[in-house]
Amino acid sequence: MGLFDRFRRLLKSNINDMISRAENPDRMLNQLITDMNQQLIDSKKSVAAAIADEKKIERQMNESQSQAGEWERKAMLALKSGKEDLAREALVRKQESEKYAQELSAQWEAQHASVEKLKTALRGLQQKIEEAQRKKNLLVARAKRAEAQKKIQETLGGMSDTSAFQAFDRMSQEMDKLEAENEAYQELEESATKDDLERQFAELEGSATDPEKLLQEMKKKMALEDNSEKDSDKGSNNVDASLEELKKKMRDEESE
Repeated sequence: MGLFDRFRRLLKSNINDMISRAENPDRMLNQLITDMNQQLIDSKKSVAAAIADEKKIERQMNESQSQAGEWERKAMLALKSGKEDLAREALVRKQESEKYAQELSAQWEAQHASVEKLKTALRGLQQKIEEAQRKKNLLVARAKRAEAQKKIQETLGGMSDTSAFQAFDRMSQEMDKLEAENEAYQELEESATKDDLERQFAELEGSATDPEKLLQEMKKKMALEDNSEKDSDKGSNNVDASLEELKKKMRDEESE
């Protein structure tokens, strides 16, 4: 397990180094995943080497067991041939092979348990890297959002001169005031125009129905008619006088 402890320490060191240098989040995460995959490749090689060692020990153990069986067969052959000393020597070799096989068996069991743990850890590492790859875009988005919020806060926090914003607010208030005054003037003008029209129509309607005014107009009309008749009578009298004068002149001429 020391292999994966070294991997975690190296990965943590790389992450802390990149974060301290405030690199681009997208590039940083890509680099992290690249480092993870490289470490995964190295870890796979180490696990493969451990598996190879396990198989080698297992093979040696099987060979020792086979040798023990072979020495037993030879001991039996020596006894059948009446060679007891040779049989005894074969049994000694058999015991040595069995002892070595037992030692290899214990070593193989330990190596096998270690390899199984390494395989489990390797699968966990593979899953972590796959999860990191899936979450990369989400982490990049979160990092960019956090960076944007940080910049806004730094901008607002470091802004000591607020005169421009105050001037903008005053200008906005002034424009609101001017617009309100213009609306008020327009409303007053429309109201005055409406009142003037209503007054004119009221005068027309009043003049058409006022009895006193009608009486004055009637009197004025009658006075105009009387003057017209007088002028007509006066004209007639003048004509008669001229006619009498002409008749008199004719009589005087006849008398002469």
